[in-house]
Amino acid sequence: MDKVYFISGLGADKRVFAYLDLSFCEPVHIDWIDAEQDESLAHYAMRLRELIPEKNPVIVGLSFGGMLATEMAKKDPGVKSIIISSNKLASEFPRHLKVFRHFPFHKVIPGSALKRYQKAYTSIFGVKNPEQRKLIYQIVADSDMKFVKWAVTAILKWDNAIVPENIVHIHGTGDRLLPYKRTKAQYIIQGGSHVMTLDKADEISVILRQLIESK
Repeated sequence: MDKVYFISGLGADKRVFAYLDLSFCEPVHIDWIDAEQDESLAHYAMRLRELIPEKNPVIVGLSFGGMLATEMAKKDPGVKSIIISSNKLASEFPRHLKVFRHFPFHKVIPGSALKRYQKAYTSIFGVKNPEQRKLIYQIVADSDMKFVKWAVTAILKWDNAIVPENIVHIHGTGDRLLPYKRTKAQYIIQGGSHVMTLDKADEISVILRQLIESK
């Protein structure tokens, strides 16, 4: 059974993949490492790549993890990246998020205050199921806000303009954070939210199995 490497979304961990059926592979969840001061997203991605011993790995990235997986695929043709609820290009970000490049409010808001806005997160992420909402609350509560603030800055400064050939994009039509109309995803999940590994886990699992077993 092949190993498949999973990178979670910003501030999250392997729990965001808990609803997926990964019985067809050996999932390996990549933990976050500390970011260097003023480190770019691209540089961080390649340091994370060093944690993966395989020469030709399959890497599944959710949201921020998908951006990291994009950089890995761009720099290393041996990588097969599958990104979910993410962006491949800086141009795919909605205009309102680009405003924060010039007005980085997240840098001055205390981390404890950011954690208190849990209902805002579940609304933006499109989480409706009470059990899944509770899971998101717990993930936010456990987040390292210093890392989150660095990551938000790195995302806003990310200027990638290259789509590598060794990447597959899965996106949901109900994604409020990164609208699917701005992306050119190969697989569109009707009604899939930003965290559709939770609310559309069955559909995502089928696609992942097809992509991974056919590699």
